[in-house]
Amino acid sequence: MLKIKGHEIEEPTFRDSFDRRAIKVQNGVFNTLKRLGIDRDNCEVSMERNARLKNPASVEFWFEGRNLKYSYNLMPRFIDNLYVVDKILDIYVDELIEEKITLDQFQREFESKEGEDKELIEARKTLGVAHDEADFELISKNYKKLAKEHHPDMGGDHTEFQKINAAHKAIKKELE
Repeated sequence: MLKIKGHEIEEPTFRDSFDRRAIKVQNGVFNTLKRLGIDRDNCEVSMERNARLKNPASVEFWFEGRNLKYSYNLMPRFIDNLYVVDKILDIYVDELIEEKITLDQFQREFESKEGEDKELIEARKTLGVAHDEADFELISKNYKKLAKEHHPDMGGDHTEFQKINAAHKAIKKELE
């Protein structure tokens, strides 16, 4: 089981026909959004030429006058990331329809935050890892090394130490 955004979902088990299955999952996303009255013209589901490769998956849609987005990139293949996007979206749409969450809570969950991606790329740069690094152990290893090096008690720069801490915290929040 995967735990994402406080919800548990079954791990994807795609073994073959990745591209064809990616189209089926994409159609699942469209059908989920259709339950909210959102047609295909008002949503964009990212697709890759080769669903077997490691790439992030995302969905962006207009709902009640707001641009909403969700993306995921921690799985080893695009098809797996797209599956997670579909399942998370399905869970939240169910909760909205069943009135377990309010419209405002739903929108806040998927609110598209301009500049957030750039901030996370900058955070990874600060910690000396690749802009798309998702291995939290590697990120934490670099963080610990840099934090020790720049710690004010060890003669380091306090401002740089704070920047390193903020970068680690932002990435940790993203990957939880």
